[in-house]
Formats: sequence, structure tokens, C-alpha cells
Amino acid sequence: METSTKHLHIVSFDIPYPANYGGVIDVFYKIKALHSIGIKIHLHCYEYGRLHAKELKKYCHSVHYYRRYKGLRYFISRKPYIVNTRSNKKLLNILTKDNYPILFEGIHSTFFINNCELKKRIKIVRTHNIEHEYYKNLSEIERNYFNKYFFKSEAKKLIKYEPVLKNATKIAAISKNDFVYFNKKYSNTELLPAFHQYEKVDIKKGKGFYVFYHGNLSVGENVVAALFLINNVFKNLEIPLIIAGKNPNKRIKNAALNNTNIQIIANPDNSMMSNLISEAQINILPTFQGTGIKLKLLASLFTGRHCITNLTMVKNTGLESLCCVKNTSREMAEEVKRLFNIEFDQKEIKKREKILSKSFCNTNNAKIIENLISG
Repeated sequence: METSTKHLHIVSFDIPYPANYGGVIDVFYKIKALHSIGIKIHLHCYEYGRLHAKELKKYCHSVHYYRRYKGLRYFISRKPYIVNTRSNKKLLNILTKDNYPILFEGIHSTFFINNCELKKRIKIVRTHNIEHEYYKNLSEIERNYFNKYFFKSEAKKLIKYEPVLKNATKIAAISKNDFVYFNKKYSNTELLPAFHQYEKVDIKKGKGFYVFYHGNLSVGENVVAALFLINNVFKNLEIPLIIAGKNPNKRIKNAALNNTNIQIIANPDNSMMSNLISEAQINILPTFQGTGIKLKLLASLFTGRHCITNLTMVKNTGLESLCCVKNTSREMAEEVKRLFNIEFDQKEIKKREKILSKSFCNTNNAKIIENLISG
């Protein structure tokens, strides 16, 4: 078998292009950064709805696609559904043809991590969340009975499955909070900040004329955040709020009907979303889900003006000082009123440049991976 530290298998839970939601944004821009420093990437993608992407061939030495399974038989297993449905043996057959290191994207993709044929390999797991906490939180905010049961069941299975990470050479945690959690339990953990599309801080001069919230509006945690803004923060504000994202939940649409200052934009393309972020006077980003890091926060800090968040969004990210942190709806409403007519000054831009370039440089973070796979 051929061995080389310049080759790397990446097993992705989804096809990472187009890079239009949190998890695949991290994967795609990680691939680009690794390619830029000379790593030859062998990409393995589980597919379940997204199209094969020619764009990936620009950055990958090879690209392989595998069907993600579905059905009741995968749900009734002791393994988590998100893991068990990504168990295509064709993947294992290709991984065992060489001795290259393997990067598993998310615990979702780790079905084969403890396989005896991969025992002597360098294996890194990129954790995107503390998944059992994430699914537990989803179960608590979900209204649909079946979905609630699924999320609750998945959370329990993920707790029991998580020790499989002991088979990893290294865990690459996406946030400081996650690093503390995994390092305490498994010790073999490295902090590897999120990868993203921004090469520099680029903030428009002048003032905007609306406040902006964005996210996948079909996902429970974002539905809760959007409803919090509509029903609480902006209930009595005469300031325009735009909420944009993928497949807005009916609850969001219905809640916004009675407020003429609130506009819902469904499924904007990447260009429109970028413009909405950069043109806003304020990007407002509450969250009630504390694991991982929200890439929408990086988008807002690299290209947006004022940014209001709650503590859950920024705790232990190193980005606290770049945001106006307010925790109650009343505090957020007051901060919106205060910032709405204040221009974003050069001093704040310099502050962002200093902090973001230190921790969120894609090239530097790609070199962390290069060191990990060099043994």
C-alpha cells in the first residue's frame, strides 16, 4: 500500500456543494483551504437529495458518491439513525485500498471508524456539535409528535454511541465549548475553528435601513429564534426587520402577518443573502442552542455592520467583544433602537480584523489539519 501525508480521505455526511448551510460551509471551505496548501483530497460524499457537484473536482484528487440509506430498519437499530444510514460498504472498500489518513466529517460519518481494517490508520473526527445535546434540544422545541420522538430517541442513541470517538487519533472540535467537553471525556482533542468563505473583513460604509436575521427557517432552533424576534423583540418596534432563509416554517409566516414592519424572504440565493447581510444596519442573531458555532455569526461579523446576539450565541467563542450581547427581549429591543441610527465606525472594523484574522484564518487552520495527519 502507498503511504503519503500529502493525501487525505474526507468522508462527508452530505455533498458539500453548493455551500449554502452551516455544516457543508465548513466542509467545502476546508477542502478549498487544504487544496491551497497542497493536500490531495479524496472526497467521499453521502448523497440524499443534493446533486453531484462538478465544482468539487477543482479541489479534490478524486470524488466518490454513496447512497445514504433510509427506512425503518435503520431507525430501530441501536446505532443512531444519522450514523446507521451512512454505512455504505463501498466506502470501506475504497478506504482500505491505501493507508492515507481519514477525516470523518461529523459523528454522522463514523460508521466504519472502529472497523478492524482501519485500526492502524490516522483517523480524525471533525465534530460539528455535541450531537446528543443538539438532538435533545431539537426534541424539546419540536411540536410534531413523530419528529419529537425521533429527536429524543436519536439523542439517547448518540449518548451511547459517542464513545466510538475513542477510536479517533484526534477529535477536531469546532468551538471552545465543544473542545472542553470532548477533551474532558476523551483527551485526544484539538480546537479547529470553523472554515468559511471570507478572506477579509469587508464592511460597507454608511447606514442600513433594516435589521436582519437569517438561517435555515425550517430548522427548529431557527424557528424558535425567529418567533422570539417577531413576538417579543420587535412586537412594539417601528423598525423594519427582514427574516430570510431556507423554507420558512408556517409559524414564522403566520406570526409575521400582523406586523407590517416585518418581511419574510424565502430561499434567497447566496448573492442575495450576502447583500442582505452587508446592507443591514444591524444583524441580530439570538440562539437557544449552545453547541458548535453558528456560521451565520461569522458571516455577520466579516461583512455586516452592528451585530446583536445573546450570550448563548457567543459564549467561549472569543467573539464576545465583537458583538452587543443582550439576553432578554427588552434588552435587545433597546439595543436595536440605540444602534439603528449609529454608523459602524473604523475602530470597530479594526477590532474585527484583529480578532477574526487570528482565529478564523482558513490557511492557518488547514495547516493544523496538515500537522494532525502527519502523525
